[in-house]
Amino acid sequence: MHMTDQKEIAADPATVYAALLNPDVLKACVPGASEVAGDPDAGYSATVTQKVGPVKATFKGQVTMSDLVENEKLTITGEGKGGAAGFAKGGAQVSLAATETGTMLSYEVDAKVGGKLAQLGSRLIDGFAKKMADQFFVNLQTHLAPVQEDTSEPDAGGEGDEKKGWFKKVTGRG
Repeated sequence: MHMTDQKEIAADPATVYAALLNPDVLKACVPGASEVAGDPDAGYSATVTQKVGPVKATFKGQVTMSDLVENEKLTITGEGKGGAAGFAKGGAQVSLAATETGTMLSYEVDAKVGGKLAQLGSRLIDGFAKKMADQFFVNLQTHLAPVQEDTSEPDAGGEGDEKKGWFKKVTGRG
């Protein structure tokens, strides 16, 4: 499977680049991720559960980052095994370019699947991969969206004074 696309992210290239290397951000953004640990130098281990058509599997795998050019580009290579469901492996070349409103993230992905997943057919797999990529970027954009300051005055009942601070937005903790 081969897929290319680009997405506008409302954050500067340095912020997007740092987010793509942060295991906590990756865990929050990859659909179905229950664990992402590691660092760009040693690589990451990940556990992701997904349902593709009638096949549901938990994939455990390794992801490595290479060709790192700070705030400009990186290459992601990974492989995951989902037991009887099969395997998935591939890579993505990601490039970042500053725009007036943030960063244009362009990517080119090559991936292969095997086992029961491969029996589902390329149309289903390609559609699923596109959906996963789109969801990742929606999650990334939400994660990186600037926290809007609430400048409205609270009403007499004290309602409307609820602001989500940056700490809660980043960590999910209050």
